[in-house]
Amino acid sequence: MRDEVPLCGSRVFGWYIMLDSLLAVGHRIYLSHQHEFWAFISIPFVAAIVTWVHVWFAMKMVFYPLEFVGIWKPWIGWQGIVPRKAGKMAAITVDNTLAKLGTLDEVFREMEPELIAKHISNVMLNDVENFIDEIMNDKNHVLWENLPNAIKKRVYARVRRQLPDVMDRLVKDMSENIEDLMDLKHMVVTRLEADKGLMVRTFQEVGNHEIAFVVNSSMWIGFIFGIIQMVLWSFWPYRWGLPLYGAALGYLTNWVAINMVFRPLNPVYIGPWKLQGVFLKRQNEVAEKFSQLSTEEMMTIRHIMTEVMTGKRADRTRAMVKRHLAPLLESGVVRTAIQLTVGPQGYADLKRTVVDKATLKSLEPLQDPQFNKERAQVIARIFSVRMKAMTPSEFQDLLRPAFQEDEWIIVVLGGIFGFVAGWIQFVVGFQ
Repeated sequence: MRDEVPLCGSRVFGWYIMLDSLLAVGHRIYLSHQHEFWAFISIPFVAAIVTWVHVWFAMKMVFYPLEFVGIWKPWIGWQGIVPRKAGKMAAITVDNTLAKLGTLDEVFREMEPELIAKHISNVMLNDVENFIDEIMNDKNHVLWENLPNAIKKRVYARVRRQLPDVMDRLVKDMSENIEDLMDLKHMVVTRLEADKGLMVRTFQEVGNHEIAFVVNSSMWIGFIFGIIQMVLWSFWPYRWGLPLYGAALGYLTNWVAINMVFRPLNPVYIGPWKLQGVFLKRQNEVAEKFSQLSTEEMMTIRHIMTEVMTGKRADRTRAMVKRHLAPLLESGVVRTAIQLTVGPQGYADLKRTVVDKATLKSLEPLQDPQFNKERAQVIARIFSVRMKAMTPSEFQDLLRPAFQEDEWIIVVLGGIFGFVAGWIQFVVGFQ
């Protein structure tokens, strides 16, 4: 017990010496700046406010405006980093995330092609008479109208009977060859280039917590750096000092704020505290949100089937549709009705028309929002589980690589704001 008393006393004495030293430094600073005391004291507060403003502004510049605003593109004016590079970012997102979460073949199979076929058949069967009438009237309205109703009814009945099986076989064939019928990257890139607002919304909703963290923490980072700036100015108060300190600290503030989102990559434990990039710490939450957005906005069954039917590989799909419709068009009663209407010469041309119209007609049932949402939920669950199992390195590839090459703009902007603020403060408070 007696040994603890001197130890405790030495600690108290140590704190006393430190406090006395700080007071001495403070007194010295006060004496050297007593004529500009309040301007001097305001340095860290101004730094905090300016830092918050320029970080907030930088975050806005990442996303807005959606289209270029200026007089000389791309040099004099601005377009948000994300919308400006929507295509490139979409390609990176597909390569780094969607492609790792599952193959297109797997995604389509999980959407249950048999249910897709059944949904298309059910909707088309409700309108099969109008569909046939539309095609036949387009080719020869008079002859089709004068064709005996008995023959027409047999055509309707034949198509009704065969359509479910035809659609089932067709969609199953598509499922087995989906990788050859569409390009996932092309679909996502084309969609996001055409809808830059969707790209912005995706990044904002997935990273909203991190964006808010960067903006809110920037004030405290700015205040701490402002104290450093104040001390530097106290010891080296030359004319360009305050603006240059402001520029350096503004640059560092933005650099620190951005890196706090993604660094440290792996958890670092300091006593009871765990340090890790705030984006990486929220892996489970981000996985849920990204899975939901990607499957409800970018990889819906409607978008996939539209790309299959009308995309850059649509000629392969047309050949497949033609092959599966052939038995239906060449059955006795249907073929007879067609030839009675358009004649033998028009038969081949009409088969092409049927393929075209059937392709477009099959897309109509897939516009159903509820059906799309149900199929999306299936894939979202799979994506979410796999994203949660990603390593921190794989997981950070969700957002950072897409705009990492333009981070320097945000960092440099901090330096410019810091320089301007430092110069204004020098002119107003120290002249």
